[in-house]
Parts: sequence; structure tokens; C-alpha cells
Amino acid sequence: MNAIFHIIDKSNWERIAHFNYYYSQIKCKYNLTSNIDITHLVRWQKVNRYKFFPTMLFVIMKAVNQNKEFRMSFNEKGELGYWDKVVPCYTLFHKENKTFTDIWSEYDEDFNIFYHTVIEDIHTYGNITGVVKARPGQPANFCPVSCLPWLSFTNFAQDTYSESRFLFPLIKFGKYFESNGNIQLPISVFVSHAVADGYHTCKLINDIQEIAQKFFA
Repeated sequence: MNAIFHIIDKSNWERIAHFNYYYSQIKCKYNLTSNIDITHLVRWQKVNRYKFFPTMLFVIMKAVNQNKEFRMSFNEKGELGYWDKVVPCYTLFHKENKTFTDIWSEYDEDFNIFYHTVIEDIHTYGNITGVVKARPGQPANFCPVSCLPWLSFTNFAQDTYSESRFLFPLIKFGKYFESNGNIQLPISVFVSHAVADGYHTCKLINDIQEIAQKFFA
């Protein structure tokens, strides 16, 4: 996929004051965790014999690609902008030694194309160990997604110890569980406050919820 990078005109950007404040003055990032209802998605996935992870990965990436705030980054010249599309970078767990690697896949709005692309990439790169990046050539327009299938967490927080120009969200989801007859999935989004406020992150999570309910209903 040939993604296009759109440079932001800071002189006309409604968010420039907020970006400067949270990127340069109060260097703030935050984490928001919520449960979403994936009852329809899980039932559909099982009836049609699809694997859960690639299915959920599609839902997340579809939502991310609907929200410009979560496609923002700097280009190689240091110019701020946003990609017209981003691709997933996701982690694969290795049971034999309890380590992980991550790979990336092309994104496609067609579920079947995306699903089979991810399945093929996992088959191709899934047995590579001893490195962090198992698939070379990761493009600049990537969004990290990972799964913690061992725990239905109620919160998730993370941070780094060094300065970073990274603006993409870090998205994690946990083990789904049943509650009052419905299937719930904990999902956590780590966000740079410079590009997204609580409103935008809530919209992203609500979009994930809506896609999970309506796309697979």
C-alpha cells in the first residue's frame, strides 16, 4: 500500500496551541482503558471459523484509519502531518521460550483480504525468534497493536524513559470474558496528548465498539 503523508499547515490548524503545549511544555501522554462488547464479533468469528486475533486486529485498524488524530507523525524532514492510512505492527508470542517478536502487515478495508494477509504473514514470519522485528521493511506509517490473552485486565499503563517523537497510539487488548450474558474485551490505548485529547480517544474506542457490533452482526 502506497500511503500518502499530508503535511499539516500549522498556521491554520485548530489544534496548534494544544499540540505545542503538550508536546513541548507539558510533555504529556496518557492511557485510557475500557471494556467493549464483542458478543456479535465472537459469535460471528466462531460460526465462520475465523481466528480471533486477526479479526480483532481488523476492527482496531479500521477504527484507527477512521480517525486522523491516530495517524499522525513526523516525516523524514521533521514535518508534522498525518498518513492517509496506517498499517498494523503487532506482536507474536513464542510459547517455546516465552518471548515475542513483532511483524507488520498491509492494511486493506476489505476484511477477507486483510484477514488472509495477516494469516499469511504470521505463517511466513511467525517462527522467527531471537529478534524483536521479525519482518524487515517496516513502513513509517505503522500503528502498534498487541494482545495480552492471559488476563482480563482492568487497567494498563506504560511509559518510556527517553524523549520520543512517536505520536501513534499504542493499543493493547486482553482476554475477553463473559458478563451478564455478553462477551466483554478490555482494550487500552496509550496516547500522546499532543495529538489527541480524551474526546478523540473516547471516539476511537467507541468506533472500535461500533465496528465490532455492526460489521459482524
